[in-house]
Amino acid sequence: MYTTCIFCKKPLPSNEVVEEFPVGRRLAFDPAKGRLWVVCRRCRRWNLTPLEERWEAIETCERIFRDTPMRASTDNIGIARHRGGLDLVRIGEPPRGEFAAWRYGTRFGIRRWRNLLGGIAGGVAGGMLGPISVPIVGTLAFAVVGPYAAWDYLRPLAKVRVGGRAGADGPVSPESVAKFRRLDIRSIRMLPDAGAPGFRVEIDRGLRRAWFDGEDARRVATAIVPLVNREGGARSTVRRAVDAIETSGHPTRFLADVVNRKHSGLTGRTGYVRAMPTPLRLAVEMSLHEEQERRALEGELWILEQAWREAEEIAAIADKLLLPAHADEFFERHGGKGTADDEESPLRHP
Repeated sequence: MYTTCIFCKKPLPSNEVVEEFPVGRRLAFDPAKGRLWVVCRRCRRWNLTPLEERWEAIETCERIFRDTPMRASTDNIGIARHRGGLDLVRIGEPPRGEFAAWRYGTRFGIRRWRNLLGGIAGGVAGGMLGPISVPIVGTLAFAVVGPYAAWDYLRPLAKVRVGGRAGADGPVSPESVAKFRRLDIRSIRMLPDAGAPGFRVEIDRGLRRAWFDGEDARRVATAIVPLVNREGGARSTVRRAVDAIETSGHPTRFLADVVNRKHSGLTGRTGYVRAMPTPLRLAVEMSLHEEQERRALEGELWILEQAWREAEEIAAIADKLLLPAHADEFFERHGGKGTADDEESPLRHP
């Protein structure tokens, strides 16, 4: 059981309501598909919980949801607020588009309001300084804003682990941490990958360009695209973003389609994320997040496969213990032909 958000790395608060899963103040669950998420209150991301920790917790969430009087529901999605400070989000059988719009609408809406409030605060401050003479304002602005602006443009806004690829003879490149500043983020381009069905990422870093492909490209884009989308979007914009993904039929196919479109920047080069229409930029972020969650599910399938292999080995040993003492010699002599279920098998009891 993890106690920190896998996206923003901040601690997840605890709850005293769901004894089987005392992590998180907002739990989302789908009883039909057996899914359980912890929704981080800081970054609004949905953390998919490990498979072995879900079942009893989902049953408890379902019971608490039905017993909580303070709740609001539609035909597909419901939310209940427990008096113990826990929010429960129940997912029914909604169409994918409706679920995605509801799921991402809050996150992008909060970003939008933060951006609007920041602009209003800046306008009020400018109005208050209006009567002051221009030279004084310029001097104050340079003394106060100048150093902060320089620091803001030079400080890393995102850190991503890249590299660490292994070849037939061992590692070909060590893993490192790539740091990205504001100017780097503004220059991100997503381009078709000639050698794979995915995409590659190009970023201008001063006088040189950095290229990332494969898994590194996905990691870099997942970290940087949300920073490009810091202004968020209204619900109508989110709805158009969901429709764009639905048109492609799958988030992965959407990403492959969008990198082949022409989105030119000021230099005339294509692939700039900032040059994309707002609904398309939001759709790219949503698709990257969906891809990340799909990989988490694939990780669970790998765990299940390992558990099956272990169970198969134990079952094979147990089956041999139930066979007659000379069964192995018989199978070796007859090439493995004949089983206890065959009509002519000596192992078949009359």
